[in-house]
Order: sequence, then C-alpha cells, then structure tokens
Amino acid sequence: MIEVSKLNFSYPGSRKLALSDLNFSVEPGEIFGFLGPSGAGKSTTQKILIGLLRGFEGEVRVLGKPLQSWRSDYYQQIGVSFELPNHYLKLTALENLHYFRTLYAGRTDDPLQVLESVGLEGDARKRVSDFSKGMRIRLNLARALLHRPKLLFLDEPTSGLDPVNSRRIKEIIRQKRQGGTTVFLTTHNMTFAEEVCDRVAFMVDGRIALIDRPSELKLRYGERTLKVEVGDGEEVKVHTFPLANLADNPFFLALLKSPHLRTVHSQESTLESIFIRVTGKTLESAA
Repeated sequence: MIEVSKLNFSYPGSRKLALSDLNFSVEPGEIFGFLGPSGAGKSTTQKILIGLLRGFEGEVRVLGKPLQSWRSDYYQQIGVSFELPNHYLKLTALENLHYFRTLYAGRTDDPLQVLESVGLEGDARKRVSDFSKGMRIRLNLARALLHRPKLLFLDEPTSGLDPVNSRRIKEIIRQKRQGGTTVFLTTHNMTFAEEVCDRVAFMVDGRIALIDRPSELKLRYGERTLKVEVGDGEEVKVHTFPLANLADNPFFLALLKSPHLRTVHSQESTLESIFIRVTGKTLESAA
C-alpha cells in the first residue's frame, strides 16, 4: 500500500532535514504506527503521504503508483483524520457529513450511521461550534470514514478523548483493519500504539530508529523472568524466576499452589521503555 525509499525533506528556509533517509513499507490491511515525540517527523511524513507537502527527495509510492502521479482522484481512495479538528463550525455534525459526502464520486456510508459508530448520534443536529475538542476529534474520524477509504491516515486519533471514547476508537480501527482497510497511524501515545498496531516505527530527529512488531520488540527487549508475589496480610514477598526450565522448578510450583498467591507477572517491556532503550532518549527529551 505504501513504499518509501530514501525519503528526505526540509522545510523552506531551513538547512536542517526534517526527514532523513526514511525507508519503510506498509502492507495491505496492516495497522502501521509511526511513534515518537512532537517534532520527531511523524506528521511531516504523513503530510507528504497525503499530498500536503511536496518538494521531497526520494521515492514514494502509494496504492501502487508514484505519489507525484496521483491527482485529485487520490482523495477518493484515502481518508484523513487530522489531529487538529477542521469543520464548518456553523453547521451541525450531520450537515458537515452530508456536505463532505457530496465530494466523493463513489459510494458513501449513511452519515447518521457513521456518527453513531463514533458515539455522536445524539449530537448529530448540534452545531459543531458547541462541540468539545474530543467530540470534534471523533467527528474528524467520522468524516475520514465516510467514503470507505482503502487507506486511512490517522494523526493522534485519541488526543483529548476520555478512556471510554479512546476504547471506541481502538475498536473502530480494528474493525476497519478486519474489513481490509490499511491504517497509517501517527502518535506519541505508546500504550495506544501497543494495543492496536501490527508494526511500529520509532521516529527520532527525522530518522527511523527501529521498525518491528510490538510483540517481537517486547520479547526482544523484555526480561525472560517471571515475578511472583505471595503474601498474607501486610507481609508480601516477591520472588523472581528465570523462564528457562520454569516447569521443573519445585519452589515455583509450590508457590502456585499457595493459598497466599497474589500475582504472577512476566517481565515484558513496554513500547515506551523500549523507545528509551533504543533511542537513548525519553519522549520528552527527544522532542
């Protein structure tokens, strides 16, 4: 769906490269996450891929064609949900979607059903000027889904959302992937990316430091140990066991049978801790 080779880009008037020698590909039906702090180059990459920034060096192919060869028909194939909401504020949510559906030549979904999918059916006839930031973010996503795009670009899709609506967005993304939609996701929310992405790329200072599946990264950088907590009342003891030959460890097996067993945890790394280990920077210091 996306092939990027030796991509370089600098903003007009700047001597510093905003993107330096990016190489990656995104497979059909994949949720691909671009992860990193603000200023890492995530949004710049996405803006190039959706045609908002030109003048780049390197090769970019989307949907089997060089990006430069696409014209306005490109936007019939892709959906974009920006981090910053941009709607017609004097119109209602329903009026916004009715307008935008007229811009597409192909089949579109019913606007009210799309609003229902993002939890805005009760606010369909409310002016967008009265919406909270979180509601506008969800309306962004509704608009991006309206024409059933083959490729969906999402920029910080859970920014400003409460846990309930963040979970709703995760489920929508998973459902779209199951239906064959490819998703390109940019975020600094490592936990969100860990839960939804098939593969992730770590971005720092305009470069890709690492690309892999979250599950593989957690296995590679996690500790191969198991932590067991056993306690009665206020006294709690923590025991750590290597995973190797664990089933043959009599003390571990005895603890599992203990009536005072409290917790058992494998020592997997989080994407955020892996990011720090790979790049040598925290999300804050890398910004």
